[in-house]
Amino acid sequence: MNENPADLAPELCLLLAAVLGLVGGMFLSRTGQWRVAVLGAAGALGGLAAAGAAATRPDLMAFGSFAVDPVTHVTRIVVLASVPPVLALAAGAVRGHPRESEHYVLILLSALGTVMLGGAADLLVIVAAYLLASIPAYALAGFGKDAPGTEAALKYYLMGAFLGVLMLAGVTLLSGVAGGTAYPQLRAGLAGAPDAAVAAGAVALLAGLLFKAGAVPGHFWVPDVAQGAPPAVAAFVTTVPKIGAFAALYRFGADALPDGAAGWPVLVAVVAAAAMTLGNLAAFGQRNVRRLLAYSTVSQAGYLLVPVAAAGRTGLAEPAVLFYLGAYAVTNVGAFAVVLAAGRDDLRGYTGLLRAAPVTGLALAVCLLGFVGTPPTAVFAAKVLMFGAAIDGGLGWLAVVAAVNTVASVFYYLRWIVPMCRAPDGPFRPARGAALVAAGAAVCSLLLGAGAGVALAL
Repeated sequence: MNENPADLAPELCLLLAAVLGLVGGMFLSRTGQWRVAVLGAAGALGGLAAAGAAATRPDLMAFGSFAVDPVTHVTRIVVLASVPPVLALAAGAVRGHPRESEHYVLILLSALGTVMLGGAADLLVIVAAYLLASIPAYALAGFGKDAPGTEAALKYYLMGAFLGVLMLAGVTLLSGVAGGTAYPQLRAGLAGAPDAAVAAGAVALLAGLLFKAGAVPGHFWVPDVAQGAPPAVAAFVTTVPKIGAFAALYRFGADALPDGAAGWPVLVAVVAAAAMTLGNLAAFGQRNVRRLLAYSTVSQAGYLLVPVAAAGRTGLAEPAVLFYLGAYAVTNVGAFAVVLAAGRDDLRGYTGLLRAAPVTGLALAVCLLGFVGTPPTAVFAAKVLMFGAAIDGGLGWLAVVAAVNTVASVFYYLRWIVPMCRAPDGPFRPARGAALVAAGAAVCSLLLGAGAGVALAL
């Protein structure tokens, strides 16, 4: 066990930025609160540099409960890289708000919980990280204090509280039958534990993590929050917490459970098939673009669960889930940035976008085609890895389900893309900051897809 606080430098950078932002916001004028966003972005970039440096060193276990390994490295890098653009998107919406600095601090704290969730190698750390990632997100969802946001925050909180209690029950059961909460103890202790107890505990723990991942059956909050919360908050909660959830799911299946225990691979595979199918079916009839993107994220959660189901059965599972996390994050943030830039929620409102605002329209087209898995976007390379992991891991039937759903998803993405190519109904004046974030995300998606070989080698 290593007890060097420097091993948690990326997390400490986020924590320091959050604390300084909270204290500093008390002394800044109403018009100077934007400095907290700059401080938060600086903390995230400092943490990103520390995470890059940590990735060059050997793997270790910090404080006996936090793994510093490739899964944690990627979680750190993706989350910390997502924070500055989210802060930039939020800055325009909350500028001059009485609680502007608190808004930025909530984003930083939720991101910190997400990173801790991805590196947790102990059930107790998972519970603490789950709460830290969730509670600030509940407040963000209802930050506007309007009727849609309040309803979204209430649904988000109630579902999170209910499934969180189930997760806590699962943690209690698993630690009781295994004789400990650390993953090495769990793996050794669960091998001789009653199958029914292991299955019940694993299912209960899975319920809580599926809520954070926005996957079936814990997905009901996703469309309401995506539509009712401010667009920047919707971009954050449908992107960043998912990263830690999938990293935690992968680590639990690969490190904590004995091979094949509780029917874990089959259980996760069935959930993956349900998530990608139900997400696509629900997206078909949506006219509100934020709800469409919400159900799209549910289907993407299904694809991400495929390599999680193959954990421990093939060497392709880990690179598949980690690369998909980065590809999904940049694509989803880019799509929501276009929604914020355009300021329109109805599909018809995007008619002629590609002609009236070519850069913003092209960014949206890249992100939507990226969700499908069109080359050379990042999600294309991620889906190739996902299919390889499914086939090599003995889940060929799941690869077929994923292929069918990928083809089916083209329909509702094209419903959004095709009208953009027509003559515009009126002038478009995209918000400059959000349009820049969208363009940057689209470029990153293309670069990550084209440089997938280099990224995977790293």
